[in-house]
Formats: sequence, C-alpha cells, structure tokens
Amino acid sequence: MTENKKTGKLYGVGIGPGDPELLTRKAVRILHTADVIAAPYAEGRSQTALIIVREFIHGKPLLRCPAPMTRDHGALDAVWQQNTAQVCSLLEKGKTVAFVTLGDPTIYSTYMYLHRRVLEQGYAAELVPGVPSFCAAAAALNCSLCEGEERLLIVPSSHGNLQDSLDVKANKVLMKAGHQLGALQETLRQRGELDRAALVVNCGMPGERIVPSFAEAETDAGYFSLVIVKEKNS
Repeated sequence: MTENKKTGKLYGVGIGPGDPELLTRKAVRILHTADVIAAPYAEGRSQTALIIVREFIHGKPLLRCPAPMTRDHGALDAVWQQNTAQVCSLLEKGKTVAFVTLGDPTIYSTYMYLHRRVLEQGYAAELVPGVPSFCAAAAALNCSLCEGEERLLIVPSSHGNLQDSLDVKANKVLMKAGHQLGALQETLRQRGELDRAALVVNCGMPGERIVPSFAEAETDAGYFSLVIVKEKNS
C-alpha cells in the first residue's frame, strides 16, 4: 500500500438495512458534507441505497457505480477498475466522495472492491460502520443472536452447499437466502431444525415481513431475505 498523498477522500458509508433512522450520526454527517454521493448500480434493480439516504443528499451530484450481479471474477474486476478510475478522478480534484452501501461495509459488501483499489492508488479512504441486517432482523424478532458462550456463524446462503455450515454447533445467520428459501426450508426440516428457524424479509424496508416460524413461511421472498437458525437449547 502506498502512502496517502492526495487531497480528496473516499468514505464507504454503511447505511444499515433499510430504515433511515438506523443511520449513525457519523454517516449522516458525512452524507451532508460530501461533495459527491456514489452508489452501486445494477441493471434492472431498485436503487435501494439511494432511496434510504435520499433525505440527506438533496441536490448532491451522484455517481452510479456499476455492480453487476455476477460471479465472473474477470468481469467484476474490469467493472471495479472502471469504478475506481472514476472515483480517483474526483479525489484527484480534492472532492470528498461518500459511497453508500447497505448494512455494514465490512460484511459481504461489494464496496470493498473499490476501497482496496483506491487505497492502493494512494488516496485516503475510510470505512464508516453501519447496522448489519442480521442485527436489525434479530431486533425485529425480539430475540438475541448469541448469549453467554454461544457462538454465531454468518453464512451467505446463496453460495454453494450449506451442509458443512449447518453442521457447525452455533447459532446461524443465513444471509441472501431469497432464491434458496424452498430448498433451505426442506433442508432444515430434514435435519429437524426447522422449528428453531425464523425469517425476516426486507428488514426496515417497505414490504418488511417478519416470520418467527420459518416452517410457516412462504418461499417467494426476494433478495433481501435472512434466516436465523438457533442451535438446540439456545
């Protein structure tokens, strides 16, 4: 990593799961003072992050950074190199750029592709923590994520086989579960764990669904779906 020598600064701002009231005071301050607001953009998808922060960014220039939903590492690298070039051009001019990202920027956030590259180019960049979706979901369910000596395992359920993760003796958060809900429901039923699972969809957003019993959940939920599975005797 080279020494930060430029005048502009990039902030990766975690804006929480959906409710604007869950933004931190620091996040709001940075959004108010930033010269440019950057946000991920995917063709055909709602600009969720910009909707959440709209009351804090009136009139500010927007930079929409393509963030395609693909696992092609070559394609992703090319896109984020392009995004980095655009952001660094603004930083070179002394601009402060606030990139808004759902939840917390350190938890499965595509923002980190940009953050690392900007630092490598010698510019200043800072991470601003946000409320993770699973914390907000547990609060909505009126339950704890872990107590005492309990362990917590966080898994992106949209990637690969979950069996090895489900075998871990821990309370589990299964993120991005939308397209896997039917299969996940059946897997937990076969394991005898379905009665210890709960579902939250679109936490803090319009259309929020809180389902304390995953066994009774419909399986037509979208991308922002999260399942919490408690370990036996939790």
